[in-house]
Amino acid sequence: MPIEFVELEEARQRSGVRMVTVPRVPSAWGESAKGILQVKGIPFVAVRLAPGDNPVTEWTGQQSAPVVMYEDEPPRGGWAEILLLAERLAPAPALIPADASERAIMLGLSHEICGEMGLGWCRRLEGVALGLEGDGARGFPEPMAAYLAPKYGYRPGCGDAAHRRVVDILGALAARLHAQREAGSDYYMGGALTALDIYSATFMGFFRPLPQEQCRMPDAIRAVFEMSDPDTDKALDPILIAHRDLVYDRHLELPLSL
Repeated sequence: MPIEFVELEEARQRSGVRMVTVPRVPSAWGESAKGILQVKGIPFVAVRLAPGDNPVTEWTGQQSAPVVMYEDEPPRGGWAEILLLAERLAPAPALIPADASERAIMLGLSHEICGEMGLGWCRRLEGVALGLEGDGARGFPEPMAAYLAPKYGYRPGCGDAAHRRVVDILGALAARLHAQREAGSDYYMGGALTALDIYSATFMGFFRPLPQEQCRMPDAIRAVFEMSDPDTDKALDPILIAHRDLVYDRHLELPLSL
């Protein structure tokens, strides 16, 4: 079912879960949060955030998205905060393993995808560095790169380190999926879907976006998401994209609601 988007004042008057999202761009952090709520059957409405949107910023306390608001509880903008709220509101289906060791592995790999200096963060830094250091044809357009730079801690020359992190994390994720396949599983943990599968599937959009009919976005942004180089292409094992397609086919809604 398509996501219901509402204006800010209506969202503020509603009870339950409300989410602030980035418009027109498939932010992987936002898409994974949507996916988690949808898999758990948690109803929510969404509000689109525009740059400089002061009324939304005053509500959430931050100029970013996703931010999840639940009743009168404090805003939640971190990937783990949003996941833990969803687990509390709808314990089944569980998206975090019950076993403590498995839980630690899943949350650790999820941080490598979603967290600071993780896969998505470093991929953004790559695009910012290219846009600000003379390769705008591959990176973010300069105005967007300048807007994103402080959000991701850009500093001149950081692109190489970010690139190495991207390659290393892709390799680790692919190795985990290959080991799981040999054990007879399509998923990262055990034999069932976890939040890690959702994060991996949505963050692959930073490398191989879903086709336009499933994920509409401006051509300039799609070009940044599709930027490639030999090291990244080698690290982007086909099993990562096959896993993405399986997760969307079995568990997530298409086309994306942006």
